[in-house]
Amino acid sequence: MLDWEDVRHFLAVARIGTLSGAARSLKVDHATVSRRLTALETALDVRLVDRLPRSCRLTAIGKEVSGRAAEMDAGAIDIVRLARAAQFPLIGRVTLSAPPVLVTHLLAHRLPRFRADYPDIRLSLSAQAQQVSLRRREADIVLRLVRPIETSSVVRKVGAMDFALYAHRAYANRVAPERWQFIAYDQSFADMPQQAWLLGIAADRGIACELNDISGLLIATRAGVGISGLPCFLADREPDLVRVGEDAPPFSREIWLAVHQDLRKTPAVRAVMDFVARTLAEEPGLSA
Repeated sequence: MLDWEDVRHFLAVARIGTLSGAARSLKVDHATVSRRLTALETALDVRLVDRLPRSCRLTAIGKEVSGRAAEMDAGAIDIVRLARAAQFPLIGRVTLSAPPVLVTHLLAHRLPRFRADYPDIRLSLSAQAQQVSLRRREADIVLRLVRPIETSSVVRKVGAMDFALYAHRAYANRVAPERWQFIAYDQSFADMPQQAWLLGIAADRGIACELNDISGLLIATRAGVGISGLPCFLADREPDLVRVGEDAPPFSREIWLAVHQDLRKTPAVRAVMDFVARTLAEEPGLSA
């Protein structure tokens, strides 16, 4: 019989990629994580993780076990949520501020499930690229692509948004990289990390057009204007878009969740935080 604690420690290693990082996330020491991982591998009689000098890499069977274990973890979370719902009323209005791409293309699509689970919580989704203050109660919860710095907040990393280069499958120069034209952000986003990444790849090749939001980049790419750098979770859904530039350097943005320390144990706020974390964990392209 498997020990759930062994599975939970393995999931942390699979999610974070290092024993030390898993130890920090679980608030245990490095030796405990190593011991739990070894115990699970012994119980299953299979190696789940290759322990490299500075990281851990899942084996082929480790990846499969990780997926099944994540489903078990989600089931355990559901059980806890049901138990808490029986003890505390989940009622009230909760405001969540998040980047427009996550509100428009991810969270809004999951609202029916949230409403089914929490019919008495009124979730207010605010699509905002700029920072907002939890201390001044401009939002109850924030989701950001840079780590929030307010000292009164409780912050945790909940994922990473992977980016790649995309083109319409009928783009005329798709197989001729030297003739690529790129779709970039306008000058108001000159300091965005994904802009610097894209322009570094473009080098001395031309910029076909500039837009000021990811939805605009997506539409222009679908129209065949050129090559763009898009979030994988968004572009991989598009049947007419294909990944290009396999030799391009990888790029991702960390996703951070923050809540004011006075609200973190409020049942309705906790429910929204759990919904956000679970939504990100289930979406391909939003790696942990």
